[in-house]
Amino acid sequence: MGLPMAKNLVDAGYPVVGYNRSDDPVADLVDYGGEAGDSPADVAARTEVVVTCLPDSPDVEKVVLGEGEAASEDPVVDGLSEGMTVVDMSTISPTVTEDVADRLAEVGVEMLDAPISGGEEGAIDGTLSIMVGGDEDVLAAHQELFDAMGSTTHCGPNGAGQVTKACNQIVVACTNQAVSEALVFANKAGADLEAVVEAIRGGAAGCWTLDNRAPRMIHGNFEPGFFAEYQYKDLRIATDAGEAFGSPMPATELTHEMYKSMVENGMGRDDNSGVMQVVEMLAGEEARISQ
Repeated sequence: MGLPMAKNLVDAGYPVVGYNRSDDPVADLVDYGGEAGDSPADVAARTEVVVTCLPDSPDVEKVVLGEGEAASEDPVVDGLSEGMTVVDMSTISPTVTEDVADRLAEVGVEMLDAPISGGEEGAIDGTLSIMVGGDEDVLAAHQELFDAMGSTTHCGPNGAGQVTKACNQIVVACTNQAVSEALVFANKAGADLEAVVEAIRGGAAGCWTLDNRAPRMIHGNFEPGFFAEYQYKDLRIATDAGEAFGSPMPATELTHEMYKSMVENGMGRDDNSGVMQVVEMLAGEEARISQ
């Protein structure tokens, strides 16, 4: 996700300094017109705004603050100066986000939590949906930077962007689960799967998954747009937050278990729509149309 977002910033005329824990994406960025950073701290020291896009909460704590197990040497915080802004576009825990924002505020640095939705396609096309938590004036000051990557919605104070992303992932995953159950049921009942998809996508059940994933699902095409293992991680964040805030999540808990089954059965690198394969395993047959 981070590389195509960085390329869009280069295209928009921003000088971009990149760092990654593996070298290939940085080399690609340099070939595209960016510069290579030696460490997270070096990137921070050479820029005015630091944008992070990392897998999970411990990674953000490690890379930004230099804390946690196997903490990074030269974390972002070591290169920051007062008045800078850190934009974290990872999907992580809302409570961890609040803690990181508080720590950065102690050194005079603003933070925006800005998780994204839209998958690799949205990152490449610059059409990501960006859910922003933090000071609205800080967002306004950096609006053009965000515009190069997608469209923004200000969701509230620090942590609110992550809460909104958790809501997004709840709806996405539960919708994938519902569409999967519907397609397997239709197949078991002998219905024409293409006709079922066409009929229900135009009514009250119409949704992005039916439009963009169901036609692939019934052909067994689970090439990833968004890895199932990432969906599993995001649902863990959502259910942990539900526990922290005392919010019931019965459907989300069940869907979380379905994605756990995907990962444990070696399907974690399939698209998140591939949860249909777990439903098929339970049903004892695949819901497919002839090629």
